[in-house]
Amino acid sequence: MPRVTLPAKVATIWWLEISAVPEQCWPTWTSVLDTEEQARAFRFVRESDRRQFIAAHTLLRAMLRRYGDQDSRAWRFVTGPNGKPSVHPDHGVPRLHFNISHAPGAVACGLVLDHPIGVDIEDRGRPGSHLHLADHYFAPSEVAQLRAEESGAQNALFFLFWTLKEAYIKATGTGLATPLDQFAFLRNPIRIQYGPELADDAAAWQFDSLTPTARHTLSLAIRHHGTGDVATMAREVGHREIEQLTARAECGVNTDGLP
Repeated sequence: MPRVTLPAKVATIWWLEISAVPEQCWPTWTSVLDTEEQARAFRFVRESDRRQFIAAHTLLRAMLRRYGDQDSRAWRFVTGPNGKPSVHPDHGVPRLHFNISHAPGAVACGLVLDHPIGVDIEDRGRPGSHLHLADHYFAPSEVAQLRAEESGAQNALFFLFWTLKEAYIKATGTGLATPLDQFAFLRNPIRIQYGPELADDAAAWQFDSLTPTARHTLSLAIRHHGTGDVATMAREVGHREIEQLTARAECGVNTDGLP
């Protein structure tokens, strides 16, 4: 299968709805993962959580096969001090950045050259008191924006802010070592503001958000270092394309080429 060149200054975002994946595909998707990933997958108690993990990591490997020189099963990864994964240096692709996210019902992955990226997808139907969570974790300006919204619009705004915050700390590689209340998002357009304890440059970042399904919010953060915005190409993929990219036909898919 021919490799497709990953263009510079373009972030490629794919997402997948898990409910559309046929039952017979899960064993073959699990086999695409390495032994460490498989072990992590089977530490999940709930089958739904396990499948989210498997789908997200298989999606990543399918994307790497699409844009890289290695078979989907050949890719290896290393983990940073705060848990952010990256491609193993032995692959010789230091310019390649990726990030994955999974939620009930859907998974997402982003690839880009030269720019740290963070991706977060969340299910807006997740139960819980969103204002209570915002009071505990969001910056005061974000809480004020939420409380100013009509009750019917608060849920969408909460998940916009939540996914943007998750995407940002994933892109920085700091994870929850960065307090979520030390930076805040504004909308229309989406932009970030920092508290006094964070030394970062808002002009070095871009953010975007979309609704890939009727129930999910997907946001991304990209550090472009002030060199201008990175274009975004986002689309849904299905299990058939993933099967083709991972070169397995057990789900009844012709693997001779992409559609």
